[in-house]
Amino acid sequence: MALAVLAALACGLLIGIERGWKLKDQRPGTRVAGVRTFSMLGLGTGIAGLIGARGHPIVAGAIVVGAVAIMVIAYSRELRSHHDSTSAVAAMVTVAIGFLAGSGQPALAIACAAISVAILAMRTELHGLIDRLDEEDIKALARYAIIAGAILPFLPSGQYGPLGAWNPQKLWLIVVLVTGFSFLGYVANRIFGERHGTIATALIGGAYSSTAVTQSLAQRLGTEEKAGAEPAGIALATAVMYLRLLLLIGVLATRVFVPFALMILPAIIVAWGAGFWLYRKAPRADAPSPPSNPIAILPALGFVVFVAVAAVAAKWAAGRFGEQGIAVLLLIVGSTDVDTAIITLGNLHPAAISPLLAAIAISGTIIVNMAVKIGITLAYARGKGLSAAIAMTASVLALAASIGAALLRL
Repeated sequence: MALAVLAALACGLLIGIERGWKLKDQRPGTRVAGVRTFSMLGLGTGIAGLIGARGHPIVAGAIVVGAVAIMVIAYSRELRSHHDSTSAVAAMVTVAIGFLAGSGQPALAIACAAISVAILAMRTELHGLIDRLDEEDIKALARYAIIAGAILPFLPSGQYGPLGAWNPQKLWLIVVLVTGFSFLGYVANRIFGERHGTIATALIGGAYSSTAVTQSLAQRLGTEEKAGAEPAGIALATAVMYLRLLLLIGVLATRVFVPFALMILPAIIVAWGAGFWLYRKAPRADAPSPPSNPIAILPALGFVVFVAVAAVAAKWAAGRFGEQGIAVLLLIVGSTDVDTAIITLGNLHPAAISPLLAAIAISGTIIVNMAVKIGITLAYARGKGLSAAIAMTASVLALAASIGAALLRL
């Protein structure tokens, strides 16, 4: 109980320090609330939350209503004269956070208070961001909000379709990812310029899904009049993917880490070298030049169709060939998601496959995945994506050479 009340007091103090500093230039006696008032708001509503949790909701409600009424009366004149409701809203938020802490959720209350202080303190930055937006930015944000927030949570998460291979929520998550990377590139280009923004998108997105980043950048490249930094972005997303897979192997299939690391090292060196070379060749136009279509929904839907077909094929292979279908399953699944193949490997019994053979199998799925990405690049970007395709092919050849040497050792 003491922890809950102290957390409520800390939340009020935290918000009060920010509000007190922001209003420090006002004449004494003109401020409605400062650090002491906000601290007392947090403490009082924390006690109210504790009382309510102990079985006295009417008393708790009376305390909260009283605090809110006092703040409404106190801020009414300021709202009429300054037309600024930030401090008034901050006081209401403090009441809610304090009550949350007193009700038995101190950690969540502290987190909410920290976020509130960050929003209040970043006034200049947030207003500057709003000033840089135009009508197309707002429309793009609204479309992506519908895709990610208004559709995804309401789709069923279960096995449907042929052979139960389709999970609607996971399939739509691919749309969210692909359009999300497209939107991320749009925002990054607006902030950092075309060249740096594209590279930032590739490096960040490659740590999650290099295939989705490849599709997004290749689609943008195919619609532009001339190539920009997209080929370098595609190559660097692949380079990040190699490092991510090495990390996943180290965490999920530790016994395979050493042979896999030795096998993939030449491909990592070639991928990063090719990506850096394409980056150096990219046009140095760093003025904001966002793509004309920030939310590329139709190409994303086409990509989902491909993934859905691959999922059915994987299910069929596992059922048709039994245990022998594991290798086929890894290759098919790895064509779009090497991570799943690594997770499957990590769940196998250690005696089921030797570390070297397992490393060869995962490397084979990477080659299949890279072949898919090369095909996506050429299909969407056509001739403009040739340099990126060559860069990816070079790393594939390096990996294939490592696999060949490992097979000779077997």
